[in-house]
Amino acid sequence: MTTPRSVALERLAYTLAAPVLAVAPNVYPDSPVNTVVQLAGAAGIGGIFLAAKSEETGAGRKILRWTPLVLAAAIDITARNTTGWGPYGLDGLLAAGWAAADYVVMPFARHARRHHRPALAAPAPELQPVREPAPSSAQPDGGADQLTRQARMLWERAGMPARTHIVSATRHPAMRNDLTVLLRASETGRPITGLSEAVVAAAFGVHASDVALGDVAIQPGRQGGPGWLEARITPDANQRRRNEPTDQERWADRIGSSKGGAPGSVLVHRTRDHERGVTFYRARMADSTDSPRIDLAKVCRGLGLPGDDSCVFVLIDGNEFLISAFDEPPLSAVFPATRELLTPDAKGMYVCGFTITGQPVKTMVYQHDKNAAAHGLTLGVSRSGKTQYFAINMAAQSLDGHVVWLSTVRKDEKTTTLGRYIDRQGSNALWMARQLRAAKALCEIRAEMPWPHDGQPHDYKPGDRRCPYRQLNVYADEFMTAAQDGDFGEFIQKDGEDLTVTGLKYGIGFNPAGQSPFAHNGFSTEMKDNLRQNSRPVIFNMGSPGATRKAAEGTMENAYDVPAIPARYSRQEGSAIERAMRGEADPENGVSTGGVAVIVLDNGRAVLMRSLYADFDTDLAHLFPEEVNRLTGYEISELEKRGLWFDWNEPVRPGEFWPEPDEDDEGEGRSRRRGGGGGGKDSGGRGSKGGGRRSEPQVASPRQALEAIKSLTDA
Repeated sequence: MTTPRSVALERLAYTLAAPVLAVAPNVYPDSPVNTVVQLAGAAGIGGIFLAAKSEETGAGRKILRWTPLVLAAAIDITARNTTGWGPYGLDGLLAAGWAAADYVVMPFARHARRHHRPALAAPAPELQPVREPAPSSAQPDGGADQLTRQARMLWERAGMPARTHIVSATRHPAMRNDLTVLLRASETGRPITGLSEAVVAAAFGVHASDVALGDVAIQPGRQGGPGWLEARITPDANQRRRNEPTDQERWADRIGSSKGGAPGSVLVHRTRDHERGVTFYRARMADSTDSPRIDLAKVCRGLGLPGDDSCVFVLIDGNEFLISAFDEPPLSAVFPATRELLTPDAKGMYVCGFTITGQPVKTMVYQHDKNAAAHGLTLGVSRSGKTQYFAINMAAQSLDGHVVWLSTVRKDEKTTTLGRYIDRQGSNALWMARQLRAAKALCEIRAEMPWPHDGQPHDYKPGDRRCPYRQLNVYADEFMTAAQDGDFGEFIQKDGEDLTVTGLKYGIGFNPAGQSPFAHNGFSTEMKDNLRQNSRPVIFNMGSPGATRKAAEGTMENAYDVPAIPARYSRQEGSAIERAMRGEADPENGVSTGGVAVIVLDNGRAVLMRSLYADFDTDLAHLFPEEVNRLTGYEISELEKRGLWFDWNEPVRPGEFWPEPDEDDEGEGRSRRRGGGGGGKDSGGRGSKGGGRRSEPQVASPRQALEAIKSLTDA
C-alpha cells in the first residue's frame, strides 16, 4: 500500500521536531526556537478561536489543522517551567507523545483537502453486481429509424405522458424541426386520455401553439380510433406562418377562427381583376351544413381593408360566399339606359341594372312561367331613384307593347315628362282613385271580351298574338300617402288591394311605390303577399341601412341576408384619430347613393344593384317606342258606358264616389266622404246598398277611425 508524499513529509517533520521540543527549553532556555514555538502556538490558538466562532461548515476540520501547533507550544512552556527534564523525564515523554499522536492522526495533511480524493494507498473498490434496470414501457426499437428513436428517447424522458408510446415519427418535407408523431396507448384497448398540446410541447421543447392533435383514421394494416392519436409538431412552419403567411393561412387565423369575422370558413381562392380594380375572396364553410355568419367589419379588419360599405361587399350563396373589395366605389358608376338593354326578350325579361360585380340584373314585364302579367313594388325615400326606375320600367313595358298609366299624389317635373310617352298620367289622389277604379272595371270588361279566333273570352296569355287587348300596367307613386287621404284613401286602398288579387289573369299589373311595405301604411297582408309573389321588389335607400334591411325583409319570403345601402359613399381618408389630435375637420367626400337599390329575386335572395340611368334633362324618346300604346276602342267604349272614361282631372262628379245628401239633410252633406261607393253602374260597381243608404265605413287606419267617429257623433 503506497503512502502519499504529503503524509510521509508531515510524519518526518513531527519526528524531527519532537527532540527539539524536549531539548531546547532545558539546554537553551533563551533560544529563539522557544520564541518561534510559542508564537506558532499563539497563532494556532487564534485560528482555533476564529474557526469556532465562524458559522460556516468545516469548523472542526479547521480546529484539527491548528491543534499540533498549540500542543507544541504547550509542551515548550511546560519544559521551561519544570526542573531539569522533569519528574521521570516528563519533558521527553511529552515530546515523544506529541510526535506519536501527530504521526497517527495527521490532522493537517488529511484535513487540508476540502474535496478529498481517495489516497493512492486506499484499497481498490470491489466490483459490485450490476442491478438490472426496471422494465420500461417504451416501444423497443424494432428496426425504427433514427428520428423515431430520438423521438422515443424524448418521450420516455418526459415519463411517457398519458401512458402512451410513440409508434413512428415522420419528418415534414423541407422542414428541419417539423414532424408528425403517431402515438398509441401503452395498454391495448385503452383510450388515450389526458394528453394535451401543452404536454406534447413540453416533451419536445416547443411552444404549445406549435402542436396540433388529431384523430387517426383507420387504414388497411393499421388500427385507429380512441387508442391512437396523431401529434403534428410544426415550429418551423408556424414561424414562417407568423412571418409570411399564405392567403389561406391568414384567412384561417384572422377570419375563419372562432373570434373572426366568418367563423368556421375556409378560403377557396383569392383573385385579382386589375382591369376592374377589384379583389375577390371566395370562401366556403368547412362544414357544408353550416350557414355563413359574416361580420363584414371584422372581415375587413382581418384582411387589412378599410371598413367601407361603398367598396367592400359580400355575396352569400348557400354555404359559400364571395367578398369583393373594390379600389373605388363600384356603384358610383353610371349605367345609361339604352333601348337594347330595355327591350324584353322572349320571356319578358330585360336588364334593369348592374350588380357590384358588373353582372346584369334582369326583371320582368310579365311572368312567363305563370302565364300572367306581373306586378311591381318599388320602395324608397325621396330622391332615392324611384322615378328613375319608373322611367326604365315603363320604357321596357312600352317596348313590349303594353299600356301604361301613372298617378302620383303631387305633380313634379319627372312624372309630367313621363306623361308624354305613356297613355295617361295624373297628379292627385282623385286621379289615382279614378285610375284604380277604371283598371278594376277593365277586369270585368276583359273577362267578357271575346277573342277573335273563337269568339270566346279567355284569360290573358303574355305573348299570344291572338289576345285582343294589351297588357295594362298601373303605376301608383306615393301609394301609402294616397291611401291615407281623407277623401279618397279608402277607395284607393280597397281598389288597389282588389287589383293585386284579380288583375293578373286579365293582363293588368299593379305597380305601387312608396316608403313602406307594411299594413299600417296602406299595405294589407294580402296585398303585400300578392305583390311579393308576382314581382321582383326593388328597394332603394330607405333612410338608413336598418330601415332598408327591414323593408327588404318585409318583401322577402325568407329572411336572407340583405346588403346595406349607405346614405353616401364616404371613402375613409387617413386616420380619424390623427385628425382629432390635430384638430382638423373630416374630409367631405360623400357621394350620393341615388339609384342604388336592393332587388329581391325570385328565389328570395336580395342583390345589390345600380339601376339604369334615364336622363330626364334630355329627350327620352330614344327609350320609348315611336307611338304610344293605348287601350282598344272596345275597352274605351265599355268604360264610357260605365262613366269611367273621361278627363280624370275634372272635379268630383255628383254621386261619383258617394251618394248625394238628401234634401232634408239641411244641406250639411253629412259623412259624404264615407259613402262606401256609389253611382251605380257609372261608378264602376261601387254602388250603395239599400237604395242610396250609406254602407258601413271600413276602418283601416287611425285617421279613418277618427273620421268614422266624427260621422257617427256629428262632431
